[in-house]
Amino acid sequence: MISIHKTAFLTAHLRKLRNKGLTIGFVPTMGALHNAHIDLVNHSATVCNITVCSIFVNPTQFNDPSDYNKYPVTLESDIRMLATSKTTILFTPPVSEIYTEGTSSLEHYDLGYLETLLEGEFRPGHFQGVCQVMARLLKLVTPDHLFMGQKDFQQCMVVQLLLHLIGLDKTTNFHIAPTVRESDGLAMSSRNLRLNEAERKKAVVVSQALNFAKENVSAGELTRLEIEATSMLISSGFKVDYFEIAKAENLELINEWDGKSKLVALTAAFLNQVRLIDNMLLN
Repeated sequence: MISIHKTAFLTAHLRKLRNKGLTIGFVPTMGALHNAHIDLVNHSATVCNITVCSIFVNPTQFNDPSDYNKYPVTLESDIRMLATSKTTILFTPPVSEIYTEGTSSLEHYDLGYLETLLEGEFRPGHFQGVCQVMARLLKLVTPDHLFMGQKDFQQCMVVQLLLHLIGLDKTTNFHIAPTVRESDGLAMSSRNLRLNEAERKKAVVVSQALNFAKENVSAGELTRLEIEATSMLISSGFKVDYFEIAKAENLELINEWDGKSKLVALTAAFLNQVRLIDNMLLN
């Protein structure tokens, strides 16, 4: 594994590899790595000759500046994990390399309804920040294959749209890997590092609420199911932003189910100061 910090060095090196006919996979991360990230890297290695993993905590996607300041940074342990994985290139740029003209007056992307609901509603500006950094990273790496995890279900839909908006949807194959969970069901997440011991035990209720929805979903009205799952979280001490059921194909929120459409349940909730998100396909 080689480590690169400068965008010019990265693009020059990738150009040489691409001229040799090698295929390039890309795993973008914000660090604080866990086994789900490593699974993405190793999946890339089965598909591509070269796997680029980036670590960059993007300031523009944090609508709350204090959340950005509290985001866990574990670069030394991240490097150790990647060194024992199948990562070919580690890209760790400073903010000035990604946002060469600063982070004010950045471009705006038309994300339609995806920016108005769920994470878009509760984190205004978040998906613009995701697109601003992903557009820059994708144009630098120009990967043949992009790998991300299903835990960020809505973000994956946004990135799929972004690939179309920046003209890479025909040349970059987008792979969305299933959510990786701890033995008790908690979705692996960098934010889990911010949970204390008591909070970590309680956090499993998020996946339990999703499993409750999966086990009890049936054709017809869905509102009662959403209310009951939300109550599970509230009674365990969570402050719930949302618990919604939507069509998995387009994230359309629905209150009635025909018994046939593919469904996904999505939730975001605070456990004290830590905001956890998760989702689960229901059928």
